[in-house]
Amino acid sequence: MNLFILTFIIFIAFIHAPQAAELYTFTNEECVTYYTNVPGKGRIKVLLPIKKTIPNSMSSPYSDTKAYEPIIKSAGQRFTIDPDLVRAVIKAESNFNHRAVSPKGALGLMQLMPFTAKEMSVANPFNPEENIHGGVRYLSELLHLFNWNLPLALAAYNAGPGRAVGRNEIPPIEETRNYVKRVMMYYEDFKGRPKI
Repeated sequence: MNLFILTFIIFIAFIHAPQAAELYTFTNEECVTYYTNVPGKGRIKVLLPIKKTIPNSMSSPYSDTKAYEPIIKSAGQRFTIDPDLVRAVIKAESNFNHRAVSPKGALGLMQLMPFTAKEMSVANPFNPEENIHGGVRYLSELLHLFNWNLPLALAAYNAGPGRAVGRNEIPPIEETRNYVKRVMMYYEDFKGRPKI
């Protein structure tokens, strides 16, 4: 009888447990990003990944990186960006994990900040097609902004355009310098691979 009562109490507790709070983000004038559970003007709702326990063989249609190839090629063609560069950025940003969330709040394959995702018309940053197209569009805009100077555009992708505009060199931020080197290394690697 006691086991039945205990089971019933646990069951009732789970039924009445509060749902997960919604999360919103906003960026202030100093380009600092904040997260809150309070909605408001200028705040963007963050779509968090839903974790499910699914066998690896059935975890996602995107668990195999080859599943991204049509999207990468389509986005590259649409925004006139070399697909090998897109692959290199994805490799450096998320290692092809479409559910990646960085400690700073960047989301998805190309690690779009919520504000950037909104600017690039990405409603769901965890949707690989939306994320890749939004990320490639952003990269294309940065390349135009920096007159096709790839290292500066990559630095801006990593550190934000404000830290790279008006410079003739990569900003003196160790993380950014390492990021640019890593992407360039991956880019050369992808370019050297045989095309299927």
